[in-house]
Amino acid sequence: MLQPLATVWLLALFCLLALIVALAGTRLTRVADRLAVATGWGEAVVGAVLLGGVTSLSGITTSVTAALEGQAELSFSNAVGGIAAQTVFIAVADLFYRRANLEHASASLTSLMQGVTLIGLLGIVLLAMTAPPLTVWSVHPVSPLLLLLYILSTRYIAYAGEHPMWQPVKTDDTVEEDSSVDESEEFSVAGLLGQFAVLGVVVGVAGYFIAQSGLLLAERSGLSQSFVGALGTSVATSLPELIVAISAVRRGAITLAVSNIIGGNTFDLLFLCFADVALREGSLYHAGTERQLFIIALTILLTAVFLLGLLFRQHDGPAKIGWESSLMIVLFVAGQVVLYFM
Repeated sequence: MLQPLATVWLLALFCLLALIVALAGTRLTRVADRLAVATGWGEAVVGAVLLGGVTSLSGITTSVTAALEGQAELSFSNAVGGIAAQTVFIAVADLFYRRANLEHASASLTSLMQGVTLIGLLGIVLLAMTAPPLTVWSVHPVSPLLLLLYILSTRYIAYAGEHPMWQPVKTDDTVEEDSSVDESEEFSVAGLLGQFAVLGVVVGVAGYFIAQSGLLLAERSGLSQSFVGALGTSVATSLPELIVAISAVRRGAITLAVSNIIGGNTFDLLFLCFADVALREGSLYHAGTERQLFIIALTILLTAVFLLGLLFRQHDGPAKIGWESSLMIVLFVAGQVVLYFM
C-alpha cells in the first residue's frame, strides 16, 4: 500500500502518524489512569495488560506479517528487539521526571515480578532455540507454553500485588498510586472502557502504519533483516509505548508508566508465539541465528540492569536519571553498533 510513495513522503507520513499517536496516546493515558481507579484494578495491572496490549498491536502485526511472508529473521528480531528498545524507553521517560530517579520513585513488587517473569520467559525462548527442532503442525510446543505461562504469571502478579509479602521502603519521593475517585466519578466504567477502546484503535492503526512506513524506510537503506528488525521496525512499532510512558510520567502516574513498558514487554514476547504459528516453513525459534541470540542476551542484560535499579533505588544521578538508566542507554547503543557489524 505504501510501496509507491517516495522516501520523502514516507518520512512525512511517519512524522504525521507519530503526532497522531502522541495526541491519542496522551488521552489514552488519562483514560487508563481513571480506569485503574474506577475498576480497582490498579495502575500496574491496567498498564501491563490493557495499555501494554493496545500499544503492542502494531508490533504484533509487523512480526506476524513478516512471518507470513517467510521473513523469519525480521519477524524474530522485531519481536525481541522491540522489548530491548522499550526497556531503554524507561530511561527516556526518566528524563521527563525531574523530582527523582524514576526507578526510585516507582519501586514496587509488581514491577520487580514483571521483570523477573520476562527474564524467565526469555530463558525459555533460548532453550527452544538451542534444543533439537520439534514442531507439531509447524508450531513449536514452546509457543502455547509461553502463552499459558503469560496468563498464569499475570494472575499471579495481580494476586501478589493485592497480598504482598514484600514491599519497598517508602521515601519522600516514592510515588504511590492515587486511589482517589474524584476524576473517575464523572465516568462510568463502561464509558471509560468505550473511550479506551476507541483510542486504542486509533493508536493501533496509526502504529501499524508507522511500522509499515518504518519498515519501507529501513529496507530502502539496504541493511540486514536483523538490524532492521532490532532497531528499525522495533523502534517504530514501539513509539506508542514511548509516548504513553512519557505522558504517564508527566501526569505523575509513575507506576502506570513503568508497568506499561515492563508488563508490556512480557506481552510483547507473545509476538513469537503468533509469528511461530504464522510461519509455515517450520519453527520460528530455529530460524533464528546468532544475531537473534545476541538480541535476546542484550534484552536480558537490559532488564537485569533495570531490576537492579529498582532494588538499589538511587535517588538521583547524571541528568537526574540514575546510573541504571545511563547504563541502559549505553548498553543499547553499543549493542546496536555490534549488531550492525555482525
